[in-house]
Amino acid sequence: MIDTIKVTDKQKKSRRNRNIALGLVLAGLVGLFYVITIVKIGGIGG
Repeated sequence: MIDTIKVTDKQKKSRRNRNIALGLVLAGLVGLFYVITIVKIGGIGG
């Protein structure tokens, strides 16, 4: 028999907030790498 784990509303909210924060950090890193790539290629002020 498999016992299911009960997740409280507080835990759901905490997990959701953490996921949103991780998503924002990842999006920020993608944007940063994009800008660095454009600058290295010489697309800005080249």
